Amino acid sequence: MTDAFDTRYTDSVQHGLKIGTRGSPLALWQAHAVRDALLAAHPALQPDAVEIVVFKTKGDAILDRPLAEIGGKGLFTQELEEALLDGRIDCAVHSTKDMPTSLPEGLAITAFLKREDPRDALISAHGGGIDALPHGAIVGTASLRRQAQLLALRPDLKVISFRGNVGTRLKKLAAGAADATLLAYAGMKRLGLADKATAVLPVDQLLPAPAQGAVCVESRADDQRMKDRLAPLADADTTQAVLAERAFLAALEGNCRTPIAAYAQISDGQIHLIGRLLGLDGRQCFEDSIKGPASDSAALGWSLGKSVRARAGEDFLAHIADIGQNDQQKDEAV
Repeated sequence: MTDAFDTRYTDSVQHGLKIGTRGSPLALWQAHAVRDALLAAHPALQPDAVEIVVFKTKGDAILDRPLAEIGGKGLFTQELEEALLDGRIDCAVHSTKDMPTSLPEGLAITAFLKREDPRDALISAHGGGIDALPHGAIVGTASLRRQAQLLALRPDLKVISFRGNVGTRLKKLAAGAADATLLAYAGMKRLGLADKATAVLPVDQLLPAPAQGAVCVESRADDQRMKDRLAPLADADTTQAVLAERAFLAALEGNCRTPIAAYAQISDGQIHLIGRLLGLDGRQCFEDSIKGPASDSAALGWSLGKSVRARAGEDFLAHIADIGQNDQQKDEAV
């Protein structure tokens, strides 16, 4: 039998396929994972026809200020999306948790790869987990979600801004800039650094960011050939879980200035979604959960987000938006 790829994508094979990515070690790992999966799914696609194109985004270039101050999640995607829209690349690979819930017109997330472990990991100079940190310990993180949940558990801790890729943050920690830091365990596993974690935190202790651990591929919405290429890479359970979590985030109009956490699990065709909205100091927490058919994941996520939003109130959300951009501007020298 002739592989359909041979007849449908002849021109694309001849002219190559370009995958856009950021240049961090983790981003490159993700891009190569997508490239390898494409080659495995489409034997007619030759390895030398698939090129990885590296971009430096504004979020990568500006490391001395919190994300909330310089513009938020879109800072890690803008350059890649511009390249997609003008045809310089055919698809872009992202950590889904870095993706805004609203995409530029003409673009779409085409595939969510099978999710890695979504939990957060603590890396502590003192060993152990959060309970083992000494009184008043300094924890470095760029995430307001992690900050809020950490302070809810341990209000005695001091949280400072920690930005940079995984390696950079680990170097800062080793240099004594903080007593501990928090990272996505998925990224540590992908980079072969899982053994650096002194504790992997259960989701009921530190709820993950929406879509944490999931890699996604973005393409032009009208590029059916790219959609067909990527279709074999999409994982059904991951897709439904991430759609629910991102819908929860969208209903709250969440961004990097808003401490929002969400995690969905799929079992026997049912989805169980937990969502959490917090004050920046962790003293206020609005949490709820919802269950239903996995096929309704996005609608369930939206419904849960609206429920939590109503409980928190618009004044609370406005207050978070106003002060979030200034909250982590302390200790910027680390």
